[in-house]
Formats: sequence, structure tokens, C-alpha cells
Amino acid sequence: MTLLDPHAIAVMVLTLFALYLFSRESIAIETSSLLVVALLAIGFSIFPYSTPEGEIEPFDFFSGFGNEALITICSLMMASQGLVVTGALAPVGRFVSRIWTASPLLALGVVLTIVPCMSAVMNNTPLVVLMIPILTAAAIRSNMSPSKVLMPMTFASQIGGMGTPIGTSLNLLVIGSAARFGIEGFHIFEFLAPAALAAIPGLLYLWLIAPRLLPDRPAPFHGTSLRIFEAQLHLKEQSSVNGKKLADAKKMTNGDMVVQAVIRQPAMKISPLPDLVLRAGDQLVVRDTSERLMEYARILGAKLYSGDTPVDEEHPLTAQDQQTAELVLTPTSPLRDRTLAQANFDWQYQLIPLAIHRPGESDALASATTLRDVPLGVGDVLLVQGPEEQIQALKRRSEVLVLDATTNVPLAKKAPLALAIMGGIILVAALRIAPISIAAIFGVLLMVVTGCLKWRHATRALDSSLIMLTVASLALSMALVTTGGASFIAGLLVMASTSLPPVAVLSATILLMAILSGVISNGAAAVIGTPIAIEVARQLGLPPEPFVLAVLFGVNLGYATPMADNCNLLVFSAGGYTFKDFVRVGLPLVIIMWLAFSYTLPRFFPLQ
Repeated sequence: MTLLDPHAIAVMVLTLFALYLFSRESIAIETSSLLVVALLAIGFSIFPYSTPEGEIEPFDFFSGFGNEALITICSLMMASQGLVVTGALAPVGRFVSRIWTASPLLALGVVLTIVPCMSAVMNNTPLVVLMIPILTAAAIRSNMSPSKVLMPMTFASQIGGMGTPIGTSLNLLVIGSAARFGIEGFHIFEFLAPAALAAIPGLLYLWLIAPRLLPDRPAPFHGTSLRIFEAQLHLKEQSSVNGKKLADAKKMTNGDMVVQAVIRQPAMKISPLPDLVLRAGDQLVVRDTSERLMEYARILGAKLYSGDTPVDEEHPLTAQDQQTAELVLTPTSPLRDRTLAQANFDWQYQLIPLAIHRPGESDALASATTLRDVPLGVGDVLLVQGPEEQIQALKRRSEVLVLDATTNVPLAKKAPLALAIMGGIILVAALRIAPISIAAIFGVLLMVVTGCLKWRHATRALDSSLIMLTVASLALSMALVTTGGASFIAGLLVMASTSLPPVAVLSATILLMAILSGVISNGAAAVIGTPIAIEVARQLGLPPEPFVLAVLFGVNLGYATPMADNCNLLVFSAGGYTFKDFVRVGLPLVIIMWLAFSYTLPRFFPLQ
């Protein structure tokens, strides 16, 4: 077994520390990743390390930013975004809606066939974003809970994504990591056969058994009866806030009152600055529930008006042309990691936030002041109120996932062109005319030049946490291999499996990667696990390709927890699921897929 030197020990300790950081939700992935890269660069600057090939340069740890796999991932994300903004996937939604009215069970089977096929050749996140409102509306019309179908749908997209190198970002990470250590890249359809054969029992389980295991779950805001009204508080001569600053008036309401504007006679609209001194006759434009508006009027000694009409029993508050909608934050949403106050949500979208529901939490936040100070994350559901045209406009912008009872997805004129470009990317890679990285980059350029995609939409598709995590994981894997840490870990695994046949070692690799990706980030598991698996194969005298694919399939088995995949988080909120729901349905699926891949992988990639 390879003896460890101080550098190898330090890198292994840093790897354990990095895995701990990546598992902490309280620390941003970007921060943890940058810290890991910085520690590697600084450590190897202060304590140089030489190999027979030469000295490791600290700058080598920044090479992940130019890694071919990362470039391909980003390019395909942007190309998939072009399909979303042009509405190119709309025919799929309309087709599913028509079938659902005839037979929901048959329609679910069709969905579980179409979704894996499409996710094999495109990023599955926009596909899941498209299908959530379609399946939600179809289920409601057929008196079925959306929770019965949303989880099977997203799991099917992950199963289909394992069929090609471009199906998921994890596939590209594993293959890209393997290429750095001498394993030639896989052809676009090279491992489709074992993945497709293994998918059959998994998809049958999702179609016929999983819906029976899922309970009827209400929507996140089921039973919520919030209603926001806009009214004016007319300050009378005897009002207690006359001559005081607006900030003092807000303090009297415990900071709950949010003033939109101050109208001062004659018809002068003033910005609600904290230092503004209030006078008798001022009108404070306020939005809140009827109960709170009444309370504000009582505290301030003001008269409540709706337009020009005093509010009383004969003239109650009204909110005409107002609708409510649920917005789910997607990984590409500009609201991600921002508060409503930072995003200036009310002005930017002309909608009123009513409540926030966070995945895994039973209660929704509904305080006006609390809402605006809550950092939003992927999967958070925002209940909003506003005119129908503003809600429809927000749906067209594709910045968040709008849940309502409609399935109308506009088909833009550029949709056929966007589909043709995406098909061209796949065809060029399949015919080996150019590597997928070059084809994807050129495809994005074509989408931008032809008007299918604007740069603001393209850059919104990029995920900074994925980019930084990939860079950090690539740096760690390089350090593990060059210092001998990967060889040492592989030696321990080989010693522990000396009595096992090669097929069992391969099966154990799949299971180990599945478990590891459920505990830490699956991206980190993919990049760090790949060189170790290659070293295990070499020490056993076996071909490394099956072990690379074992890592690829294993890290994609993220079904048992909602945090394993962004798509899981999306349906976690939209379907009103609990953590136990994922364990109940996802854990059997992990076992089914593990056993299926343990059978199919060595038959298509022999261990000899």
C-alpha cells in the first residue's frame, strides 16, 4: 500500500473538512468552495510539492474554471434555457393535458415515458419546471392530488438523465474527471443500453406503485385566507402622529405598517422617507389585511378610506381585479439568495407578497415585515396577490415557476429554431463531428445570434454554486491523485474487498456513491469519487470504464432526500411533500436502481 507523506495527509484532512462544509446548509456552497481552493493554493505555495513529472504549481488548482466538463455544463444549461424562453416544449404540455382527460393512469405512464427520453438529451431542470404546473392543473381537474404525480415525474427525469453524458451535469463531471486521469471520453450513446435496461423496473415502480405510497397532500397554502387591500389612512387634526416623523408612526405599529406613499394636499405624492414629518390631512397609502388596516387607523387616530370612500359597514374594503398565485423559486430565478426588499419585489413585479412557505416547514411566514427580510432559496413558495395581467406577465418572463390552474404555455415563433439548434448540438456530438463542449458553445452562440435567447436569459441559467463546487472538487481530486491520497484510499478499499468477486466490488461502488451523494453534495461525490474508483480498478487489474460508470450511476441515485437534487426541492414545495415522503418512495427506488445497474453494467461493460 502507498505510504502517506505530509502533503497527502493534509489533503485528505482538507477533503474531509470540505465534505463537512458542503453538507452545511448554513454556509453558502460558493463560500465553502472558494475557501477550499484558496487553502489548496496557499498551502502548496508555502509548502511546495514535487512529483516525478515536476512540481505542482498553485495556479493548477484554478484550472477547474477552464475545465471542459464545466464549460459543457454551462453551455448546455444556457441552450436548455433557450428551449424554455421560446416555449419550445409547449407541445409536450398540451399533449399530456389532452391524454389526462381520457385516462390519468395512462397519461402518467406517457409522462414517465416522455420525460426520461427528453431528459437524456437536455438539462432536466427546465423540463421539470415545465411539467409541474401542467401536472398540477391536470391532477386538480381529475380530482387527484398533485402529490401523487409530481414526485414520480421528477424521479423519472433523473433516471432518464443517466442515459447519456449530457443528461445531467453529474454525468459530465464524472466523465470530465475521468478524462483528466487518462480515461478516454464516452460516446454520447455509449452507455445508453445499460441505463435504458435498468430504467425499466424503476419506471414501472414509479408508474404503478409509487403513487399508492404517496398520501394526498394539500397545496402549500391550502386553507390560507390572506387577502391584502390597499387603503389610505387620513390623518385627522387630533391624530397622535401629527408633527412626528414617519419612522415614529411605524414604531407605534411595532414596525408592521408598510407605507407605499404619502399623499399631501393638493394631490402631492411624497416618497415615504423615515424622516418625513407628518401633518394633519396627510394620507398614508398602506397595503395590508383588513384587520391590520383597522388596527393601524385606531393606533394612529386616523380615518380609513378606500379610494374616496370612508370605510364602514356599508362600504367595506374591496380589492377588484385581484388574484392570488403561488410562485416557486427555481435554480435560475433572479430572486434566489435575495430578500424581497433587496429585489424591490412590489415595484419590480407589481405584485403583493402575502406569505412564504419553505420546504420542510409546516407553517408559512405571513408577517409583512418578516416577509421582506427572508432570504429566498430554491423551492421556496411565495403566495402573491395582484392583477391577472401581472401574474400572466410574470409567467411569460420564466423567472419563477407560477402555479395556477392553467396549462397554457405560449409557443413562440422561434421555438422550432431553438429545437433545431438543440437537435444540432446532439447530432454533431453523436456523429463525432466535434466534441460536445464545442457543439454546445456553438449552439448557444446560434441561439443568441438568431434571437432565440437573450444574454440576460442565458446567464440566468447558470448556477454559481454548481460552478464553484465543480472547481473546488476538481482541485481536491487533483490534489488527492498527485499526492497519493487517492491511491491510499483505493488500497484500503481493495483490502476490504479482497474476498469479493469483481462484480460485487462494482456493485458496492454504485451503492457507496449513492450513499455518499445522499450525505454530501452529489457533485463533490462525483468528482472526488471518480479518481478513487479508477485507482481501485487499476489495483484490482480491472478495466476502469465500468467503475467510472459505477460512480456516474451511483451519484445520480439521489431519490431518498429532497436536498439531493434541485428538482427534488422544486416538487418538494409544489407537491407539499414531507421528508418522510421522499424516504418512503425514494429509498425503494434507490434499491431497485442499484440492483438493476448491478445486473446491467457488467453485461455491457465486462470486467475482463
